[in-house]
Amino acid sequence: MVLTRRFLYLTLGLSAVVVVLPGWEALLGCAVLLILLAALDMALAGSPRRVRVERLPSTPVRLGQPTTASTALHHHGSRRLRGQVKDGWQPSAGARRPITSVDLGPGRSSRIETALRPSRRGDLHSEHLSLRSIGPMGLAGRQVVHRVPHTLRVLPPFHSRRHLPSKLQRLRELDGATAVQIRGAGHEFDSLRDYVRGDDVRSIDWRATARRQSSQGQHLVVRTWRPERDRRVILALDSSRTSAVRIEDEPRLDSGMEAALLLGALASGAGDRVDFFAFDRGLSGQARSGMRGDLLHRMADAMSGVQPQLVEADFSQLPAQVRAISAQRSLLVVLTSLDSGSLEEGLLPVLPALVQRHLVVLAAVRDPELDRRAHARETTSEVYRAAAAERALIEKEALRRQLSSLGVEVVEATPHQLPPQLADTYIRLKASGRL
Repeated sequence: MVLTRRFLYLTLGLSAVVVVLPGWEALLGCAVLLILLAALDMALAGSPRRVRVERLPSTPVRLGQPTTASTALHHHGSRRLRGQVKDGWQPSAGARRPITSVDLGPGRSSRIETALRPSRRGDLHSEHLSLRSIGPMGLAGRQVVHRVPHTLRVLPPFHSRRHLPSKLQRLRELDGATAVQIRGAGHEFDSLRDYVRGDDVRSIDWRATARRQSSQGQHLVVRTWRPERDRRVILALDSSRTSAVRIEDEPRLDSGMEAALLLGALASGAGDRVDFFAFDRGLSGQARSGMRGDLLHRMADAMSGVQPQLVEADFSQLPAQVRAISAQRSLLVVLTSLDSGSLEEGLLPVLPALVQRHLVVLAAVRDPELDRRAHARETTSEVYRAAAAERALIEKEALRRQLSSLGVEVVEATPHQLPPQLADTYIRLKASGRL
């Protein structure tokens, strides 16, 4: 049973009668009248239990974009139902006006839409829907909570999408360049041309040479090759404790997702096969190139449920995970932090085996706060902070040199600069024929 504001106003009005006619008789009469009116109004209200609630499927939405959650109400009762419906979304779903008025006649159906603007990535839930039925006098009613769960999947925002057209244009400009179509850079046949001094005799096509015979003599014909366009790109995203650090009001994990999405879309547009997986102590999400559907959507769907875990990353599983994806030489991009402690104990021991079989790129987010603190030295406290920042920067530079000596490409940039710089590194490797 629920009481409305109109019932409160009626109670205040009857209190004036008690003031004018003081006594137990007047007080008891007013109380009985209020109880009878409320009981009658509640009895005449439509039964909310006779309403069947049907959750309509919702499509995934990117973080920060508005969407709507739809619910169908089917009234099987015999009385008209007037009241309100409240959808129980969690606060991070950003529900606007979660309470909706409803007016359903017997045997009628209605569709309720709740406007949402999610502020958190992942699966957002509404575990119940509350339905309140008010009587014809508007004094009292009945309320029932329907346990009908509803889930909305919120994908990463992919703000770095704006860089994708320009990067794809650079790849198209590189297609056909001599730097990519040099002989011996790959094993994919490109075209035939006349032999010139200095060409490798092993590239002579004798059948094509025989067809080119003329009265003036025989012209040798050689094959030209280009690097394979169907290459493997494996993206490994670290979701351990270091990914929970907030840099410029954004978790390091989200910055890594932006870089992985841009590189995945770029490599897919270039004709390469892209595989993605997130790991900490085990796999927390993966998208394989052999799965059906758009690659970008599959990667975003796999990333949506990945959250930072307060555990140490198990880098020893990387070789086995990469081997399970592809046995051929691939571009392996590890998105993690350039933290000396975690890398020296975890990643460095397994790097020699990875570098021997694959081209490894380590992408890390650089905290601009370190640079700001290293240059602020006006007060005593700032001097101590600058010394600590300088120590951290020196350790990072030493780690970069150690990784480079092992043959690892290191890309370190601020959160907004990491996605385009990682894409530029991929284009540079593609142009030089290293992929």
